[in-house]
Amino acid sequence: MSPFLAVALAVMAITAVVALIARYKINPFIVLFGVSILLALCAGMPPQKAIASFEAGTGKVLGHVATVIALGTMLGKMLAESGGADQIALTITRIAGTRRVSWAMMVIGLLVGLPVFFEVGFVLLIPLAYTLARRTETPLVLIALPMGAALSVTHAMIPPHPATLLAQAAYQADMGRTILWGILIGTPTAALAGPVYARFIAPRIGPTHEAGLAEQFVSRQPPAQLPPFLTTVLAIMCPVILMMVGSGADLLSHPGNGPNTFLHFIGNPDIALMIATLLSFYVLGTARGFSRETVLKFSNECLGPTALIILLVGAGGGFGRELVDSGVSSAITTLALGAHVPLLVLAWLLAVVVRVATGSATVAMSTASGIVGPILQHSHGVSPELMVIVTGAGSVALGPLNDAGFWQIKEYLGLSVGQTIRTWSVVETLIALLGLVFSLLASCFT
Repeated sequence: MSPFLAVALAVMAITAVVALIARYKINPFIVLFGVSILLALCAGMPPQKAIASFEAGTGKVLGHVATVIALGTMLGKMLAESGGADQIALTITRIAGTRRVSWAMMVIGLLVGLPVFFEVGFVLLIPLAYTLARRTETPLVLIALPMGAALSVTHAMIPPHPATLLAQAAYQADMGRTILWGILIGTPTAALAGPVYARFIAPRIGPTHEAGLAEQFVSRQPPAQLPPFLTTVLAIMCPVILMMVGSGADLLSHPGNGPNTFLHFIGNPDIALMIATLLSFYVLGTARGFSRETVLKFSNECLGPTALIILLVGAGGGFGRELVDSGVSSAITTLALGAHVPLLVLAWLLAVVVRVATGSATVAMSTASGIVGPILQHSHGVSPELMVIVTGAGSVALGPLNDAGFWQIKEYLGLSVGQTIRTWSVVETLIALLGLVFSLLASCFT
């Protein structure tokens, strides 16, 4: 397939998805499914292989994301019903003030996002964003976008996040210097793409509807006695701590032995969230006076509104898999490789291309660093640490429709497709562009 045909097919597919959902009001899942199959057929895939490709992509994404969303929703429900989310909201408001709550959420996102993937950090913090928005009478976009921007920045630029470690190994970059550059570049990037842009776009996107999940995560009548602040923070931070332990398992124990295997097991995102959810059933449930039947009722009723989100996330994965299996992704990558540009820009450009083609920031980072890594070994004057940062920046570009995060943001924030493009896609693009610009400026001093 020629690169230009691949670009044309990708552009037409994305345009069709936006038009069919936004203008013609067709169910988003049906649109993603139909457009994915048509894309594969136009690219020359046999019909049965096109269907199998979509199913494989959907299944791979849902195998992880569905579990994360389900467990995170149960944990969020317990935070809401126990009054824990109100306790944290009141504490944040008291410390930061109502006018600086978006900046506070950015800081929280940077801290929570270090060891966890975006989807995990998002489901952990979105109940808090709902509660803060309700209690402070602040638009949800103004709170959730800074949080999402911070989570995306840590995912892309700051070790020891698992995605960043892939690029760090490929470029043979020094961990300490990579962390330092990640903080120096990532912090202002998160600030500009998060609170600053959110303040600009919030009054300009038009009316939004309240997401169905908001009712699950916000208690209209908080309990008279709220749970202790530290107890509530423990419930949220429990999976974060467990995942950090899992990331450092090889430093704490000998790889391959029993303790090491156990630490990796409890540090798995799914297991860490399950442990945290079970813990919340006790510390925020039965220990607060709720019966077991009531806790069961909470955990059951909160899952209904997640059905559409899970379907859309899965369909986005299927769409991305069709782009890969049909050859569209590799053809576009070949086009990018043909561009004669500086190594920092080439790594960024390749990450952007793979991101658009597959929808996955982790795949974009690992693919781009795998291609450029060997070239870097024969080059001089280019910082391996900045290569990690710039590759990570490119890996989150555009917030495309085949990214699971796009549909999470859309449904959790009650946005239309057009509003999600104007908010989340722009935030992701700002992170990518600012990361590139700051890295190029930093290269002048290395």
